[in-house]
Amino acid sequence: MSRWQRPTIDTKFHIDLQWWQSSQLDLRFYIREAMCSSCQADFGNLDDAEQIDWVDEVTGEVTTLDGVWQALRAHCVNEPNFIDATTPIVDAVFRTFLANGNQPLSIVELHALLDRRSPETLLRMLIGGQVYLGIRPVL
Repeated sequence: MSRWQRPTIDTKFHIDLQWWQSSQLDLRFYIREAMCSSCQADFGNLDDAEQIDWVDEVTGEVTTLDGVWQALRAHCVNEPNFIDATTPIVDAVFRTFLANGNQPLSIVELHALLDRRSPETLLRMLIGGQVYLGIRPVL
């Protein structure tokens, strides 16, 4: 068993999908809330959204994705207000992970993308005790 180490600004973070399962919150609801208004209207009933096959253009790997999440990635991320100066910082971090397919990013990388708070402040926000939107260090 590895020893726990306090996260640093170089620690990779992501949306912990297991956290969402154990919290009994609906990740798809929060993804829908991050969508633009036209996509929110299209996905008014989350039960109608299907899983889709997505082909990575670089590797050719086929992955099954949630249709709601993929719609956000394909359309909403290109909207000018998807992440803007009025987006609360934790929501901006969450949306960044949604946009990049939940690829782990360090606090330094998040800071470079968002340029809203210092890396140290971002780190304090994300490890301050309460888990926000499932954003946790990669274990």
